Amino acid sequence: MSQIEQDINRRIQQLIRKASHYYDIPFPPPVILMDLLGSDAGQALPGKNRLRFNPALYRQNPTHFVHHIVAHEVAHLIAVKVYGHRIKPHGKEWQAVMALFQVPPERCHSYDIRHAGRHHFIYGCGCPEREIPLTAIRHNRIQRGVKYHCRHCGSVLTFRFDARNPRQQPIPKTA
Repeated sequence: MSQIEQDINRRIQQLIRKASHYYDIPFPPPVILMDLLGSDAGQALPGKNRLRFNPALYRQNPTHFVHHIVAHEVAHLIAVKVYGHRIKPHGKEWQAVMALFQVPPERCHSYDIRHAGRHHFIYGCGCPEREIPLTAIRHNRIQRGVKYHCRHCGSVLTFRFDARNPRQQPIPKTA
């Protein structure tokens, strides 16, 4: 077992013990996969009792990842087991489990995803120094005329470079 898997397994066991004690319910250990790519740091599949994690994003900040991301995903499994399948993914039930874990109930991470696997096209906006990595799917949609806007400044995203070939000039928009 790799160091990543050991760290994540140890944290999952700790969180499950805490939840089992608090809710007085036995929670079976989940299946753990280290196969996520791209911008997702983790994924919970409660119906399959499965957790998936992104090893590239773990390597970026292992301490934060193990403490926050693992708790985030385990909280999804626990919330569904305790409150049922009809709850909102990041609703009050999930937030209550995060409070039990003493981790802020944050929906999104702020890891650098440029080298995480799928994002090859770098776009910019009106924000100074901001680079926004997009997948080939979104890049191709933009080439066909779809407009995406920055979540922070609201300006339209514009192509900067292909991360696989940074010297390449911006790809002209086809009519």
